[in-house]
Amino acid sequence: MKINEEIVDKYRYRIIRKIAEGGMGAVHEVLQYGTEGFTKKMALKTINEQMSNDPEFVEMFVGEAKLVANLVHQNIVQIYQLSRVNGRFYIAMEYISGVNLQEFMDVHHRNAKKIPVDLGAFVVSRVCRALEYAHNKRDEYGRLLGVVHRDVSPKNILLTFEGVVKLTDFGIAKAANYMRNREGDILLGKTQYMSPEQAAFKETDARSDIFSLGICMFELLSGQNLFEDEDTLVTLDKVMHQDIPSLRGLNPQIPPKVEQILTRALERDLDKRYQTAHEMGDDLEHFMYDKGYGPTNLALEKYLYELYPDKAMH
Repeated sequence: MKINEEIVDKYRYRIIRKIAEGGMGAVHEVLQYGTEGFTKKMALKTINEQMSNDPEFVEMFVGEAKLVANLVHQNIVQIYQLSRVNGRFYIAMEYISGVNLQEFMDVHHRNAKKIPVDLGAFVVSRVCRALEYAHNKRDEYGRLLGVVHRDVSPKNILLTFEGVVKLTDFGIAKAANYMRNREGDILLGKTQYMSPEQAAFKETDARSDIFSLGICMFELLSGQNLFEDEDTLVTLDKVMHQDIPSLRGLNPQIPPKVEQILTRALERDLDKRYQTAHEMGDDLEHFMYDKGYGPTNLALEKYLYELYPDKAMH
């Protein structure tokens, strides 16, 4: 799919390359030009022509832009602008030079290499802070928006080559006055990263995102996908009922404290699970820094440079 040329002309963008394309649309790297030689690298997210005629999908696309425009946090990908040209919507957003968590895990798998536990904990802790901020976001009248991301998964967790962790893609999030709540009617999200309540078509709250992040954490530190199956119904059943394997049994390098954190994040009983991302983030940070020194953005940047020397230089 080509970006509508009128978008490029009207807003003075120059297309650099296509970053990704799927059935719904595409994301391009672009340069925006201003006066006096001003340029800014951005990402342009567009809807393909077929989906532009789907009112429900357009509503979700617009809802994401409106919601995330007000979520200004270092660990959330920033949205700059929502525009429409000849009926076609696009979002101008922060450009991320880096890799997603799935790519990060894949390169370790190909090289038969374990991800360092402290860096894995650091990545998850930063997502906790992004979720903490989003879950606690209020509108201009002080009313809690009730944001639930509903799609916390490795492809939506980005690692910049500067060592910053970013949560992205709030496209199926729910939030008051921004997104239509379709829970109970349709299944939204990636099945292998769903919470049990999400898989059961039940109402979700912030604790659902914590369970999904727990699945990502398990995969990050064990090298194994927890619930994935070729059959979607089998996957959903696993999410709701399968016993959680011992993380230390799969990776003896895992400290007991980290396994305790993961176990609590993956509690199916909502009352036993972490009640807030803040609590989970605090426990991870206590594990990382209780001896006085632990991983930082700089440590992750250095590690990514070693993994991707050619990419990280640019």
